[in-house]
Amino acid sequence: MWLAIIAILIGLAILVWSADVFIDGATVLAKKFNVPSFLIGVLILGIGTSMPEMVVSVLAALEGSPDLALGNAYGSNIINIALVLGATVLISPIVIRQGIIKRDLPLLIAITAVAAWQLRDGVLSLADGIVLLVMLIVVLGIQIVLSLREGNHEHEDDMAEDDKTGVMESSLTRGLISLFIGLLVLVLSSRAIVWGAIELATLWGVSELIIGLTIVAVGTSLPELVSSLSAARKGEHDMALGNIIGSNIFNTLGVVGLAAMITPITANPVILSRDVLVMGTITLLLFVMCLIAYLSKRSFGRPYGATLVLFFVGYTLWLIQTVTI
Repeated sequence: MWLAIIAILIGLAILVWSADVFIDGATVLAKKFNVPSFLIGVLILGIGTSMPEMVVSVLAALEGSPDLALGNAYGSNIINIALVLGATVLISPIVIRQGIIKRDLPLLIAITAVAAWQLRDGVLSLADGIVLLVMLIVVLGIQIVLSLREGNHEHEDDMAEDDKTGVMESSLTRGLISLFIGLLVLVLSSRAIVWGAIELATLWGVSELIIGLTIVAVGTSLPELVSSLSAARKGEHDMALGNIIGSNIFNTLGVVGLAAMITPITANPVILSRDVLVMGTITLLLFVMCLIAYLSKRSFGRPYGATLVLFFVGYTLWLIQTVTI
């Protein structure tokens, strides 16, 4: 048992470090090409910080543990909004812009609805996985086009300075190396986490779904927490919120879709009745709160953050209750 616990703890620690390295490398490349802040949040931070979820869920599917794969993906979505975003705005309020209300959050709600509809029969087939991945490609394409059309030139000065000093080439090289090292260590640490989680579930007599929704989901959401807090402190509000939205989109479409393509998933009925329901509820709640903040021309601040964190506490207590019953 202790070996499994150590594997999870060490794996999570290395996972956070490797995700940070991966993000640093991706951000260097993004700045080189003058990518807008929200797009960095959605693509670089959102997808980059979702790499742990993707690798863990793929490995879980390969190991024949579909509940762990789904629990990790959907649990991370809940934690991203309730805990990660909640804690972020408790520390640094976020300004809600029009595009979040009219485009990004409605899109996330629609994607969450698709996830619930696909699970109506309790099975995610190969066809379902393909549909999810195709949707991911379309959604990312739309995000890229619209974000670039809106424009953001906050990195132009940095780029110009880099060009003057002649260090852009070395920065680009370091970025590529960071991407490679970060991705490699992500895979190795995720493998340790999956092994440890399966071992604990077996030893404690707890379902892999619960382990995925709690220990693994919280652990793989640490990169989102670190990057969102960092972005918010630096005043990069679009990047912080884009990180959460992008990560949840990628988890729902990419992580689950890839796992379903590897092997058809027969889902535990409680996933739809409890976890997908909670995921949909917290997503709708986020939209309503952001809409109120936008219409009242106030920042998305501490009262909203406290509400989200309390939601996370309530959900966690619900999970604990299901284990002890």
